[in-house]
Amino acid sequence: MRIALLYALLAAVATAVNIGAQDAFLRMYGGPLHVLASVIVGTAAGLIVKYLLDKRYIFKFRARDAAHSTRTFALYTVMGLLTTLVFWCFEFGFHALFEGSREMRYLGGALGLAMGYAVKYHLDQRYVFKAAG
Repeated sequence: MRIALLYALLAAVATAVNIGAQDAFLRMYGGPLHVLASVIVGTAAGLIVKYLLDKRYIFKFRARDAAHSTRTFALYTVMGLLTTLVFWCFEFGFHALFEGSREMRYLGGALGLAMGYAVKYHLDQRYVFKAAG
């Protein structure tokens, strides 16, 4: 139960980083494809933060060397592709359903991230950090 609560807390932190990065990006850029670009920036920021938090606090992972660390991060990223698709579908779906409302798009993104993170924990536990350890 403790690990589930900690994971949920860290997922909330990564979600805040993702949505915050999107919002900050949109405040600086309003050009072509600004929403898509902001989601990509937020996804990258959230991915990096979530990886660092997961490897240290959830899986207590220590890489043997830089190559091992790079391979682990690459596998972590690959495992996140499906969950990122879920997140993006929710975020862009809410954007379309609620006629471009930024707040509703962020809500959709947060819901999609929550669902994706629930699946990602099991993928990471089974394939990323087990194989890497």
